[in-house]
Amino acid sequence: MSITMSRRRFITIAGAAVGLPLVLGLGRGLPRLARWEGRCLGAPAAIQLYHSDEAAANAAIAAGLDELKRLESIFSLYRADSALSTLNRTGVLHDAPTDFIALLSHALALARVSDGVYDPTVQPVWELYFRHFTAAQPDPAGPAPEAIAAALARMDWRAVEIDAAERRVSFARAGMGLTLNSGAQGFITDRVTEVLRARGFDRMLVDMGEPRALSTKPDGSAWRIGIANPANPTQSITSVDVVDKCVATSGGYGTLFDDAGRFTHIINTRSGKTAPALLGVSVIADSGTQADGLATTLLMAPVERRQAILRAAGGLQAIYVTPEGVAATVNA
Repeated sequence: MSITMSRRRFITIAGAAVGLPLVLGLGRGLPRLARWEGRCLGAPAAIQLYHSDEAAANAAIAAGLDELKRLESIFSLYRADSALSTLNRTGVLHDAPTDFIALLSHALALARVSDGVYDPTVQPVWELYFRHFTAAQPDPAGPAPEAIAAALARMDWRAVEIDAAERRVSFARAGMGLTLNSGAQGFITDRVTEVLRARGFDRMLVDMGEPRALSTKPDGSAWRIGIANPANPTQSITSVDVVDKCVATSGGYGTLFDDAGRFTHIINTRSGKTAPALLGVSVIADSGTQADGLATTLLMAPVERRQAILRAAGGLQAIYVTPEGVAATVNA
């Protein structure tokens, strides 16, 4: 295995267990729980679905997985044939899928209300860090300041053009790149949830990277979602109980570019520096689409802007954690 593939595998595995659901046991006479576990856009994913008809539950889950596969073909950065990869490679996307335009429009709206704290055109900076740390004997100090400045100059969410009538998306400048990773998992969670609900199921936890609870469990209890300890993401440092809500978690610890943990995958869109490894934020919102991008945004937002951004983007609550516990809670 090459150095690049080995390090990329480490980067994927490092973000494996964020927001793990804590599932309680069932009592007698209650509907049974069907489970599926797999991956969505390279991250662990799961469905927990209460049912009284195993065949119907399996058929519904299979339909949900078909939807997952379809959406991955649109949003994956690692598939050369995806809609997103095509746009990044050519600078223009013709016949853009409706779902692509919908999520991109949401991302640009979030960029607007956050004054660019969230910017989906950050991909050139991310790629700079990735190339730097997957090279042989990378400088542990990170990319050169001039290289970061050059990558930042290729960012501008205002230079993404959408022609919904023509189903066309394009970049106004050469050298730009787009990522919807901070949003796509929440969006896919919502779409899979809709598929399962359309088949008559109303008690479930769908987690395509961001867990969304639909209704309660059959005994009337809420779903309990664990919030990861930034120092050990396999453990929960606290938890929240939710009904008809999504909990999206973002933290620098999710992807570490270097073994020392000085450089992480979440980029400050102003400075080009990366988020601290030992800080996480979980956002509670009505949908995965709302919660997912907001979690990344609020991780980097100035303290004085947190509440305004949370409220403007439709979030309900943000919980900031460090290895010592809950550091702050912001309510809309």
